[in-house]
Amino acid sequence: MMATKAKKARVDVASLTKAQARVELTRLALELEANDKRYYQEDAPSITDAEYDALRQRYNAIEKRFPEFVASDSPSQKVGAAPSGRFKKVRHSVPMLSLDNAFAEADVIDFVGRIARFLKLPDDRIDFSAEPKIDGLSMSLRYEGGELVTAATRGDGAEGEDVTANIRTLEDVPQRLKGRNVPDICEVRGEVYMTKKAFLALNERQKAAGDTIFANPRNSAAGSLRQKDPTITASRPLGFFAYAWGQMSAMPEDTQSGMIHWFERCGFKTNPLTKLCHSIEELIAFHRTIEEQRAELDYDIDGVVYKVDRIDWQDRLGFVSRTPRWAIAHKFPAERATTVLRDIEIQVGRTGSFTPVGKLEPVGVGGVIVQNVTLHNEDYIKGIGNKGEVLREGRDIRIGDTVVTQRAGDVIPQVVDVVIAKRPKDAKEFHFPKKCPCPLHTDVVREETATGEEGSRARCSGEFACPFQKIEHLKLFVSRRAFDIDGLGEKQLQYFFDEGWVKEPADIFTLPKRNAKLKLEEIEGYGETSVRNLFAAIEDRRRIALERFIYALGMRHVGETTALALARGYGSWQAFHDAGIKLARDDEEAIAEMDALDQIGDTVIKSVAAYFGESHNRGIVERLTREVEILDAEKPKSNSKVAGKTVVFTGSLEKMTRDEAKATAERLGAKAAGSVSKKTDYVVAGPGAGSKLAEAKKHGVTVLTEDEWLVLIGE
Repeated sequence: MMATKAKKARVDVASLTKAQARVELTRLALELEANDKRYYQEDAPSITDAEYDALRQRYNAIEKRFPEFVASDSPSQKVGAAPSGRFKKVRHSVPMLSLDNAFAEADVIDFVGRIARFLKLPDDRIDFSAEPKIDGLSMSLRYEGGELVTAATRGDGAEGEDVTANIRTLEDVPQRLKGRNVPDICEVRGEVYMTKKAFLALNERQKAAGDTIFANPRNSAAGSLRQKDPTITASRPLGFFAYAWGQMSAMPEDTQSGMIHWFERCGFKTNPLTKLCHSIEELIAFHRTIEEQRAELDYDIDGVVYKVDRIDWQDRLGFVSRTPRWAIAHKFPAERATTVLRDIEIQVGRTGSFTPVGKLEPVGVGGVIVQNVTLHNEDYIKGIGNKGEVLREGRDIRIGDTVVTQRAGDVIPQVVDVVIAKRPKDAKEFHFPKKCPCPLHTDVVREETATGEEGSRARCSGEFACPFQKIEHLKLFVSRRAFDIDGLGEKQLQYFFDEGWVKEPADIFTLPKRNAKLKLEEIEGYGETSVRNLFAAIEDRRRIALERFIYALGMRHVGETTALALARGYGSWQAFHDAGIKLARDDEEAIAEMDALDQIGDTVIKSVAAYFGESHNRGIVERLTREVEILDAEKPKSNSKVAGKTVVFTGSLEKMTRDEAKATAERLGAKAAGSVSKKTDYVVAGPGAGSKLAEAKKHGVTVLTEDEWLVLIGE
């Protein structure tokens, strides 16, 4: 628990001699510089904001008394060195989305097959642009009239951080685009990276200066770019590869490979290993070649990326949730290491689920030091799979075992095997708890599967009465994908929760007006600056997008993708809230309406109904909505005749696949639903249409043939 901070006794500035002042300034400068590095480069500050403020205030006071000691490299002369603010947020005009992953050659074959079926083409008619997947920091550069105006990190995909001043220091980023056919608005996207050679040289300088050693080139690149002082970024050897684009007022090329060459003509560096492939065999051969060259490259990569080359086909293929259908990352095989399992602990998630976490003797896996691994569930520890199959030839996992750990890309490290030959005689079997470790000691139950059988996941039966679940709900609420409240991390949130100051989401927004009594600035970890920043961050989040709000509520089975589908389906919080209340009453019309939404099924409907059926949850929501403004879902920007309409496709379509039809409808601003209701605007019926056609006639919904639909949308 945090304690009230203690004041350190120091010689008063007015009493310092000149000699004492010189020594004190040197010591403070080194201390400030070290803390700047820990804060801005590593995102791991070792002192509180209040303690940092006190160091800087003392430094400035000594310099004011002895101005002859002020030098050009003094902390007081560094622009932006003080942590008095954060990077401004930038809303991406076109979201920066992530890619699906392929881990095996069979996944690549499936990927190409899906595209071929979608486009109704033989797979050998589709060209792909293939390139190494750089392990760096994604960046979006916006040019207007050919001039660089904004540079932003990817952030959560919808909103990133403004790092324009820092990006301007990179030699690989042109301040003005070259060439003639430059669109008025042009967003160039790519990866900021640091070469291995530069990384090693930087770490040598860090070591010589007694500063922190960076873990890998990617971390050092990210830390270097996120400096408040651009001169520090300028001193770091950062590079940039261009490979994609965001908003473009006009497209200068009609293929992915053509755009790569256009980037080069504009003055950007592109990866010289990028290649145009004409078949699955060429894609897989490219992956094998790059994997063989991986160790020789002077930059880190963790796989290769394949993209459909024709941009018009990319547009037709569209997106699934947050990932494009037309691209995939083919990752390199997972890296493994062997170490000792020291202990097993249970973590209780926000839905009450129990996750056993293995505590390891620290080991390096894939460039990262791993100390914790997921052990999934009780059955996995025993050597049993989710379907009852035998895992690891039946070898169980015991405390004290030597285990094989695996980490692939950003996947959470896991234990994949046990070295039985090294099992010590005193290795201890792990017995899964029958009671929740929370103060209530409620029973642990095994979840049921969709068929009513006992599943492998164990949960605390205490629901929202369980303190572990309450705090985990709050952590989700303030997380990056939800309300994203700066300055309210897990440590602070846990403290506020333990003190009884924040027990539910609405309490966060009442903190500022309660602070006259709480006096947060007198608590260790907070000074006036940090409290002011926290309250500003809270105020900044009183307006929130509908999909973020729905996700932040923490309903079971409602993740980001589902929350987005619900937001688009209902359009406003009031409409969704009313639907939830009706679902809790088993309203058949409300059930049918939600079931009609694409990507929404029975599991989600039951979860939403259960959430709104609990009076405790309704109270939480009611108090929260009095504190925030929930923005309606963004309306379609399309000017097409079907924008905002709800369309259902049924029967066999002859000129496009069902997936392509849905993707086209969504691209034009329509909602592609899975079932028919009285709110459906059009049913597009092909040969073999059955019950959905009957439902359309029952509700008086307009029925179109495939040709009539194509005429309506102008294709």
